[in-house]
This record gives sequence, C-alpha cells and structure tokens, in this order.
Amino acid sequence: MFITSLKMQDFRNLQDTEIKPSMDINVIFGENAQGKTNLIEGIWLFSGNKSFRGARDKELITLGREKSRMEIEFFSEEREQTAEIIIDVKRRATLNGVELKSVSSLSESIHSVVFSPEHLSLIKEGPKNRRNFLNTAILGLYPSYADIFKKYVRAMQQRNSILKDIGRYNSLYMFLEDYENILATLGARIISIRKRYLERLREYIPEIYEGISGGTETLSVEYFSEFGDSREELLKALEGKRQEDIMNRTTSVGPHRDDIVFKINGLNAKNFGSQGQQRSIVLALKMAEAELINAVTGEKPIILLDDVLSELDEKRQNYLLNNIRDRQVFITCCENSIESKMKKGKSFKIANGRIEEKSVDVKSKELCLDVTKPLIE
Repeated sequence: MFITSLKMQDFRNLQDTEIKPSMDINVIFGENAQGKTNLIEGIWLFSGNKSFRGARDKELITLGREKSRMEIEFFSEEREQTAEIIIDVKRRATLNGVELKSVSSLSESIHSVVFSPEHLSLIKEGPKNRRNFLNTAILGLYPSYADIFKKYVRAMQQRNSILKDIGRYNSLYMFLEDYENILATLGARIISIRKRYLERLREYIPEIYEGISGGTETLSVEYFSEFGDSREELLKALEGKRQEDIMNRTTSVGPHRDDIVFKINGLNAKNFGSQGQQRSIVLALKMAEAELINAVTGEKPIILLDDVLSELDEKRQNYLLNNIRDRQVFITCCENSIESKMKKGKSFKIANGRIEEKSVDVKSKELCLDVTKPLIE
C-alpha cells in the first residue's frame, strides 16, 4: 500500500497543507522543532494507533484551534481509497466515506511501521520495553491476543491482592491455587504466541541486519523465559515461589517477567553494542515487522523512520535510502545533504510548520507539482 495524497489542517504546528508523496523514499528535512516528527506522527495515526509519542488527543490540535482534520488518499487492496481523521473531543475516523465505530478499525485497512528515537529503549533499558514491543506488534496482526493478555493481567492482579492480604487472612491460601492454575494456563499460551511471532521475525532479521551492517556483523534474537514455557513448568515455578512472593507481595513468575536478548557477533547488544549498532537492531526489528505484516496481510506497510539517520555511518545511511525496495518510506532528518545520496524518491523541507520547498523527484531531478497548496483556499 502507499499514500498518494496527505492533507492536514490544524494538526500540531503544521500549517494547512497538502503533499503528494513519492511511492518510494520521502525525505523530510529541516531544523529541529520545525514539524518533521509531527508529519510522521500524523501518518502513523491512520494505522489506527495512538500517538507513538504518548500524546493525548487534545495535544494534537493546533494551539487555539478547536479541532484538527487529516485526510489521505491511498492505494491498497488493489484499489484507490480515502480515509479521514477528525480530532476534537475525541478522535473519529471515516474510511471511503463511511464512519467507523472506532479509529482503531483503520488498522484493518491501513498498515504502517514506525521507528522513533524512543524505540531505542528497546535495547538500552529494561525488559518491560521489549515485552511492550512484542505485545504491540502481535496485537497488530492477532487482535485475539488482547483478550488472553487481559485475562492474564487480571488473574495476576488478583493473586497479588491475595499476596498482600494473606498475612492477615490465612483463609486466602485456598484461593492461591485457583489463580496459579489460571496464570499457568494463560501464561503458557502467551509465551507460546510470543515465541511463534519471534520465530517468524527471525525469518527476516538476519538478512535485513546483514544489509544494514554491510555484512560485517550478525544479529541473533532469543526469547528468554527463566521458569520455562509449559503450563506444568509455570505452575511448578509459581508454587515454588509462593512463600517468596508472599514476602515481596508480588508475582515473580510468568511472561510479565520475560525478556528478549539481542546479540551482535555473540555479545549482548545492551552491554556491548554501540549507539549505531543499537539503532541498527531496532531498525532491523521494524523492517522485519514490516515483512511479516506483508506476509500475513498481503499488503506492504508504510515505513515511518523518525530521526533514524543520526548515529548511522554513511554505509548504513545508503542502505536505508537506496535498498528498501517496493515500499513507501518516510524519513525525517536535519540535513538537506541527504538528497544527494538518494537514487529515487522525493524530498521535502519543513520550516516553522510549513513545507516551503517544492518536491524534487530525485530520480529524474525534475521539479514536481507544487505540494504547498493550502488545504482551504
């Protein structure tokens, strides 16, 4: 799939604008705090997700305005389509002129994968960020996972409540076994789904990372579960940790404590990876995620890369700019010199929330149509 037109009105600091992006690489450049990430964020919302920056809906509306409106024309499922998002009291969406029950329903028709500097926490910080990545990625393809995960969290919260009160009410012991059985059953299913998803990602990750690194490095990705992944193993571990959990008043066993381990040339990337290598790992993950979406849905998702080129050497930059084929890609950066490295696509300059320059088709080096046309005449 790819976007052929994007219109924005009163979104963040972006002035009312319509752009006609390339089907290939689109580089959005400009100085900091000019609106580059806002453009990427607006496109991401059309995948049915909330802001990847954690912003509330009201923060997406231009200061002093009552609502924001965005519209895209896109090609997907072998036909031209349209989608619109309006943000006022809440977000509302229409697809091909039909109002949807929820904005999240857009995820069934519009697919995208986003990278932002915040995603570097996948490697740098604790296992919670890596588990969140897995949960979010799985939900995008298998919505039924949400119900399993919610039931697991609810059972864990109930067990934690018992652990906190059991010192005063010994009769609560009889309930621990019930919740431990539930946790073992659901926990084993969650771990199984996560492992299968990661196994599918590993079909693509090695080749992608090899391309990004120029063939000089190898990347391995493994799921880590300290207490096993079968129902029997989890139940045994829960029972074995019961007294310790009572003392600590929390559940220490289950998929909510699991992790993903990334290794470059056999070394743990969290401890030994450089900034560029860590960034390359997240990129490889995101590109593999895009490949898997394509394999499952038959549609090639739009790839959104926010400030991805910093910390990457020229070799890795060239790979991203010129070796992502048959995908529509949006990349933000601060340097206009990136244009000279591109073999195809378009570049756009943003200053003070306005796309000031005309798009340049880098492949033909000829000026394209004006993309700074106001949304409202």
